[in-house]
Amino acid sequence: MPERLGPPRATPLFGRVALIGLGLIGSSIARAARHLQLAGTIVAVDRSEETLARVRELGIADEVTADAAAGVKDADLVILCVPVGACGSVAEAMRPGLKPGSIVSDVGSVKKSVLAQVEPHLPEGVHFVPAHPVAGTEHSGPDAGFSTLFHNRWCILTPPDGADEAAVERVREFWASMGSNVEIMSAQHHDLVLAITSHVPHLIAYNIVGTAADLETVTQSEVIKFSAGGFRDFTRIAASDPTMWRDIFLHNREAVLEMLGRLNEDIAYLARAIRWGEGDKLFELFTRTRAIRRGIISEGQDAPDPDFGRRRGDQ
Repeated sequence: MPERLGPPRATPLFGRVALIGLGLIGSSIARAARHLQLAGTIVAVDRSEETLARVRELGIADEVTADAAAGVKDADLVILCVPVGACGSVAEAMRPGLKPGSIVSDVGSVKKSVLAQVEPHLPEGVHFVPAHPVAGTEHSGPDAGFSTLFHNRWCILTPPDGADEAAVERVREFWASMGSNVEIMSAQHHDLVLAITSHVPHLIAYNIVGTAADLETVTQSEVIKFSAGGFRDFTRIAASDPTMWRDIFLHNREAVLEMLGRLNEDIAYLARAIRWGEGDKLFELFTRTRAIRRGIISEGQDAPDPDFGRRRGDQ
């Protein structure tokens, strides 16, 4: 097993954990929880029989089912690992199986919308502690997961006002056990922060790659043939799951549009500087942004290796 994972617990943190949606995040949680013995029993819930069959083959869950209510029956912790737009319907479907005292959480990249969708469907006595592990890759499906995905990555909890403190602490401990650095903030603040650090960058990537695709018909494959490191980075981001990102933009539209407005103003400023040859303004901006990149590396959120798309060991 990966050396970065800690030793298994002597006793499980939760007796029974139900994961609804076994894509990259759900299958990574299952792998980490199994290795660390965070759950006595892991239940995989997914509407795709093909996904459930693969989960059986991989052996990353103890039980599998396509029935949400049956899957969450007797679960101490239920984690929604589905696209943001599906959280409300999934919460409604699983409601009959939830037991009093259980904890419901999620992994969505938008939090205000998830709170609004899920809370109305939770029975009295069920605790809701939304979470967002800020980790992932461009790959999806149960085969994409790996147990160290959350190691040294942030997980943001956004418990609603009046949330049960003991429930929040148990969810915090669950993510910390998988190697995450856990932060707690309001749902509104989370959505604003993630709009600029994640959502808008993805939107820009989708747009630039889409523009390049249009140019392909003019340049006869030269855009792809001669793509430099920057464009390759954009294509990696733009390869992310389209359903998930469609829902993120629609459910965090307010914060995304606010950040896009700021971005448009900054792009206009850059355009003027380029048009009028104001190199000092460009140099000042590039110096500031370089410092931010170095800060990301120093925080351990990325590596400094300038591989430009080459495999390690390639000359």
